[in-house]
Amino acid sequence: MKIVFLGTGTSTGIPQIGCKCAVCTSDDKRDKRLRSSVVVQTGSKTVLIDCGPDFRMQVLTNNIEALDAILITHGHYDHLGGLDDIRPFGDTKVYAESNVIQQIKSTMPYCFAEKRYPGVPLIDLIEIGEEDFYIDDLKVTPVRAMHARLPVLGFRIGNMAYLTDVKSIAPEEIEKLKSLDVLVVNALRIKEHIAHFSLSEALDFVTDTGAKQAYLTHFSHDLGKHADVEKLLPLNVHLAYDGLNVRI
Repeated sequence: MKIVFLGTGTSTGIPQIGCKCAVCTSDDKRDKRLRSSVVVQTGSKTVLIDCGPDFRMQVLTNNIEALDAILITHGHYDHLGGLDDIRPFGDTKVYAESNVIQQIKSTMPYCFAEKRYPGVPLIDLIEIGEEDFYIDDLKVTPVRAMHARLPVLGFRIGNMAYLTDVKSIAPEEIEKLKSLDVLVVNALRIKEHIAHFSLSEALDFVTDTGAKQAYLTHFSHDLGKHADVEKLLPLNVHLAYDGLNVRI
């Protein structure tokens, strides 16, 4: 399995428009962060998790030439705002909860009209819940978490799991994350936030799961410079960055 980090920034990305802080003006390429998304390549399957507004540039930069499916964690724009750009991939399966499916339909009605304009994205919406599902023979386990008061889904595929925009998670859902080789989870900033794990909360969560290795993602510029924050982390926890490839 290979995990390709297409983006590791929060909804504003880094640099944030108009900001002149040390992170936003850093010349370290690891501090340049597009909106959060990953591609998971396993066997013959290529699965995208979240499709934000930077999707086009992300797939061009990382030479992603095929997609078998897209998994959507929740309906915020920074996680599904790039769906219009999946046109070159042809008919694409998009897996999401019912409320997210309704958001996609209301945002992109031209894709689902009885008489569609030629060339619109071909989106095959597939409703999921909290039960395991399969993309052909690839098993995916949804993991329920809360983004403040908004329910979101993370996904376990084999011995890796991806969760973003998490603030809290029930003990029974953490049980779904045992025996992981790699856990990817959000860590917005040092200071506590109403809807996202802070750095310390993310590290506690990594400990709770017992994951062998963890990669933190979905950062704001308030987290600090990559090189500085990385020094604060345990040996089995790493800051992800755009373009990072991790093999399991």
